[in-house]
Amino acid sequence: MNFIRKTMAGVFASAALAAATLVPSAQAQEDTIKVGVLHSLSGTMAISETTLKDVMLMLIDEQNKKGGLLGKKLEAVVVDPASDWPLFAEKARELITADKVAAVFGCWTSVSRKSVLPVFEELDSILFYPVQYEGEESQRNVFYTGAAPNQQAIPAVDYLMNEEGVERWVLAGTDYVYPRTTNKILEAYLKAKGVAPDDIMINYTPFGHSDWQTIVSDIKAFGSAGKKTAVVSTINGDANVPFYKELGNQGISASDIPVVAFSVGEEELAGLDTAPLVGHLAAWNYFQSVDTPENAAFIKEWKARMGENRVTNDPMEAHYIGFNMWVKAVEKAGTTDADAVIAALPGIQAPNLTGGMSTMLPNHHITKPVLIGEIQDDGQFEVVSETEDLVPGDAWSDYLPESKPLKSDWVELNCGNYNTETKTCLGGS
Repeated sequence: MNFIRKTMAGVFASAALAAATLVPSAQAQEDTIKVGVLHSLSGTMAISETTLKDVMLMLIDEQNKKGGLLGKKLEAVVVDPASDWPLFAEKARELITADKVAAVFGCWTSVSRKSVLPVFEELDSILFYPVQYEGEESQRNVFYTGAAPNQQAIPAVDYLMNEEGVERWVLAGTDYVYPRTTNKILEAYLKAKGVAPDDIMINYTPFGHSDWQTIVSDIKAFGSAGKKTAVVSTINGDANVPFYKELGNQGISASDIPVVAFSVGEEELAGLDTAPLVGHLAAWNYFQSVDTPENAAFIKEWKARMGENRVTNDPMEAHYIGFNMWVKAVEKAGTTDADAVIAALPGIQAPNLTGGMSTMLPNHHITKPVLIGEIQDDGQFEVVSETEDLVPGDAWSDYLPESKPLKSDWVELNCGNYNTETKTCLGGS
């Protein structure tokens, strides 16, 4: 009997000891707020997305140095969707359900964003999307900190038309939703400005396209009709390297046929011989060359962490703005609960790096300056045009008949696509 009592006592003691050893682990998990980082670290988009993972780790580390958030440390959970669009959805679900992240910062291409939208809606989590995109979307669970078309594409065309006297237009893009929808908007905008259909050439190529000889020859021929011609480029990822190289091979300079790019920044230029590209353009909301105290401090911090050769770029700034907005919204809500943070975000302001404060709007887009930059031989951009004021991002384009009556307002209307003519919410994104 004593033996049984002693044995059972030992069992209970062992169980108590095991339970005690589990408690600190559970407490450790509860003592951190997990932040998901969903960017391609391999595949065709790694050239652009890897640096966004790096900047998120920097922002999280810096916030932890300030004491974390709500008295807890932040913990980054990094996954690699490998430029595989369906895998983005799988990895997003994993971050939300298995890793229990409070929010996700990620995606680059619109096809990757479209892939994850149903996951964030179903699981009621938050995505901060940091890259210029085609608009025509407003989802309750997504906050768009990159440029909408009216914050990049339209101003770029206006600049070329008004400052460069461009009359013929090549709309060249990678074959997926962002270039196709953006070019649909631009084609309608150009025609509204009196551009003839024969003066618009549209071309699409697959991701990772490498043989540009024929296409560049076609662009050269299109530009030889006696009218000033420009290329508006929505080419994404590593296909930009052979594209610009072929422009140089065929002797196309910026003075002949200027290219304005929406997906080429300092990071992409770091892998190119920029000599033949001097004078070509890019439209963004931020350039590393911007001379402000905020930008100088950001660059100093970045280079101290990553090395002198690492550059900054626009989507990094978008993550900088979005992350700081999320921190402020969590502090305002007093919780990381998705519904509370989503409700707290509209109206939140955070500094951008070009000077001034960006604001999260009721349509889940932000206010941003628009800059046109000219490529220099050191791989940086000289700003040749900048809007006087911050431009509010439009979810729906005024230049598409089906979109013109739509309004996004998640505060008063609680709808991403409210039809102002029929006074109805169309539902969905």
